[in-house]
Amino acid sequence: MKTVTLRNGVTVPALGMGTWNVGDSAARRVDEIESLRQGLEAGLKVVDTAEMYGNGRSEDLVGEAIADVRDDVYLVSKVVPSNASYDGVRKACRRSLKHLGTDWLDLYLLHWRGGTALEETIRAFEDLKDDGLIRGWGVSNFDVDDMEEIESLSGNCLVNQVLYNLEHRGTEFDLLDHDLNSETVTMAYSPLGQGGELLDHPALKDVASRHETSQGPADPAQIALTWVLHRPNIMAIPKAGSPKHVAGNLASLEISLTEADLKTLDGAFPPPKRKVSLAMI
Repeated sequence: MKTVTLRNGVTVPALGMGTWNVGDSAARRVDEIESLRQGLEAGLKVVDTAEMYGNGRSEDLVGEAIADVRDDVYLVSKVVPSNASYDGVRKACRRSLKHLGTDWLDLYLLHWRGGTALEETIRAFEDLKDDGLIRGWGVSNFDVDDMEEIESLSGNCLVNQVLYNLEHRGTEFDLLDHDLNSETVTMAYSPLGQGGELLDHPALKDVASRHETSQGPADPAQIALTWVLHRPNIMAIPKAGSPKHVAGNLASLEISLTEADLKTLDGAFPPPKRKVSLAMI
């Protein structure tokens, strides 16, 4: 399995599991817990959640799913900008830990930038780390200028989590290389797009028709995920909504895209030729 190594020396699988909208439905709860368990058993140890996801419902479900395997999980959560003050971060972290039923987070992210000075948020992160409540911190939805400011304040930012998929390639113009050169890992959320439109594209179907996995013929979702993971310094956290989806995500690790495949995808989804505003959802 492909891995990435964070600047603190921790190495984790490049493929993890996201939990946006997970925990919102009682009818899906058993499947969602089983999905996370299945992924963890297969080695997808990175689980990403956030206090904002269902106002803690996602964290509650994740906590239930990992309760007896906590030491095998690289657990990520996020604090919203409205809680990014020094006291707000510390209270939010303890609230997330309670929801998750754990004593520590492996990674704690600022969900996006708000009005609080970054110095204050970083000070709270560092004190949480000194207290043993988190083992590292990072940011989400930060563009190059934001990252430069972070780097001027601290050399401890581990991750920048951003929207990245074939439909949203703007980060390739400068941000992905910036993070690579500054030893900050890029964590790609929504690598399969939103709403299914991406996965219906003829180019993805064409490339999928050229590949097989142990599950059978490759599908467009597996191609989209393989494409995100083929770049260096990138980890991806597709949603772990059902056991079937997790199995499909795992099968994507068997695929190697050819130069012809990449050319087909570049033709359908051209890389950026100029700086564009950072997209987020």
